[in-house]
Amino acid sequence: MAARSKKDDELIHGIKPYSLKKGEKYMNKKQQAHFVAILTAWKKELEDEIDRTIDHMRDGGNTAPDPNDRASQETDMSLELRSRDREGKLVKKINEALDRLEDGDYGYCEKCGEEVGVSRLEARPTAELCIDCKTLAEIREKQLG
Repeated sequence: MAARSKKDDELIHGIKPYSLKKGEKYMNKKQQAHFVAILTAWKKELEDEIDRTIDHMRDGGNTAPDPNDRASQETDMSLELRSRDREGKLVKKINEALDRLEDGDYGYCEKCGEEVGVSRLEARPTAELCIDCKTLAEIREKQLG
């Protein structure tokens, strides 16, 4: 495996982070294109992983004759399927984010309408809430739960 450079760690699904220009309008065409690229690359990574799992299952994997080995394989497959289920749900969230981009709603808090922010979106491209509304929601969740 090739050594990863610090620059590789800075990439977001293979895309360089966005460089904000002073006075630049929020969610302009350039920023929108940037997030379309991130979301599309992320979606492709997830779909490729889902396809690999389906192919592995279709091929039947290596069914071990030993009951302990077989149980271990079934546990591994169960964990992998749960991961793929989460990834499938994430693909749905990515599609919703792409729809918001198309509608012009991406990057704005669904609760208060304020800007979510480029940095937050790069950290969590499917974010629907600004950091303040997300923090309040988490506090309420802890109080109720």
